[in-house]
Amino acid sequence: MRKIPIALQMYTLRNECEKNFAGTLEKVAELGFQGIEFAGYYGMTSNELKKILDHLGLQAVSSHIPLTSLEDNLTEIIDFQHTIGSKKIVCPYIPPEQRKEEDYLNLINKLNQIGEECHKEGITLCYHNHDFELVRLSNGRTALETILDETNPEWVKSEFDIYWLTRAGHNPVEWMKKYKGRTPLIHLKDMTTDGEKFFAELGTGGVDIHSVLEQGEISEVEWWIVEQDFCKHSPLESVQISMKYLQSLNN
Repeated sequence: MRKIPIALQMYTLRNECEKNFAGTLEKVAELGFQGIEFAGYYGMTSNELKKILDHLGLQAVSSHIPLTSLEDNLTEIIDFQHTIGSKKIVCPYIPPEQRKEEDYLNLINKLNQIGEECHKEGITLCYHNHDFELVRLSNGRTALETILDETNPEWVKSEFDIYWLTRAGHNPVEWMKKYKGRTPLIHLKDMTTDGEKFFAELGTGGVDIHSVLEQGEISEVEWWIVEQDFCKHSPLESVQISMKYLQSLNN
């Protein structure tokens, strides 16, 4: 836990970013986060963003980029990452109409193609899961296993989301063990223990955070990334609760 730095997925603070992106990044730095995973740049150029990150002492860890954008604008996206100092791009989500078995097989080809181009440029492409990739295909494996097993391990890595793995009835640690070396990014998220299974601040729910953290170095995790899709507190308060929990584990 101590050796792996902590970043924030800015989707958690999307409403705050819409109002004041630079000011929100400053608040994130004040809370003790070391890095940022982006979900949009709110009209800021790569040079402007790099200047702010350097001023705040924040590392650009990765960026969530829709698959269609990766297909259509990969060169520009890679150039943006180079400028802000990010070495990872994440494919974050597949829409419902693209989740049939044949769609996943097409996705594998697309990820390999995009991942190869990223690899040539010193960028790592990662795939972020939800729970829908845990359905089993006709090959007996889940869609997520199929994606990872049939993409080039040098070109395509994973960003396991421990909330969605847990919600689907899976043990995140087992996934981290199975795909050791392909899990540079992990989304740390908790889940309420009631029937709602809502997103929760770290340390307040039922996800086995401790075991995930203990597995981190063994599985070669490079960054822990805090995310909370929806919050019942103010998002900034939720982020602070999660960060204080992680900081307490290092004391």
